[in-house]
Amino acid sequence: MNTESHIDCKQCKNRYKSIFCDLKEEEVDVLSLGKACKTYKKGEEIFTQGTPPKGIFIINAGKVKISRLADSGNEQIVKMVNSGEILGYRALLSNEMYSSSAVALEVTSICFLPRHLFFRFIEQNATLAGALLKIAASDLKHTERKLVDLSQKTARERIAEALLYLKEIYGYEQDQTTINVILTRGDIANIAGTTRETSIRVLAGLKKDKIIDFSGKSIKVKDFPGLVSLANISD
Repeated sequence: MNTESHIDCKQCKNRYKSIFCDLKEEEVDVLSLGKACKTYKKGEEIFTQGTPPKGIFIINAGKVKISRLADSGNEQIVKMVNSGEILGYRALLSNEMYSSSAVALEVTSICFLPRHLFFRFIEQNATLAGALLKIAASDLKHTERKLVDLSQKTARERIAEALLYLKEIYGYEQDQTTINVILTRGDIANIAGTTRETSIRVLAGLKKDKIIDFSGKSIKVKDFPGLVSLANISD
């Protein structure tokens, strides 16, 4: 961590797209006074796999990847996270060590809420507890889909779905074609559950087929319906 700051929750635009959006005014005051805000550099860990949780993290601004390191040393990206979302809630609720690590993909502002305040909000605010359940259900659905994909889909289909997933999380840049996140080919491979070499080959093939285009690490979606069809997503 390189800097600490204070962010007034009443002035925070991202609160309205977080689980804290429906807090009463006096609850917002407690949240604002009880949290700590820090800025993380690109590549810096927010929390580390195998360490105990002490609270939850809320992304005020920036992008984060949640990844797990296997015994083999291979990284598997389990989730990509954007501003307004919370991190680390599952380990806290289950009272277990973190099963994954959170890493900043760019300069990222994070708010930390200690354990006792988080549980107080859950106990006193049914709407917040319900919102947390929806997030947990969504995360479980995403995990189940990835397990099915790994066993039933080709690498090309998984790469296509990974690109759609990134577009869903981060959207487009102003040109409405460039996915608004910068990732290495290795990161894309780790999302899709394949190798870096396969990721490079598949992305080159998608570019040749005019489904995507790329310059450096930036990826443009040229044929969105074609990408959706290729991903072969069933709900």
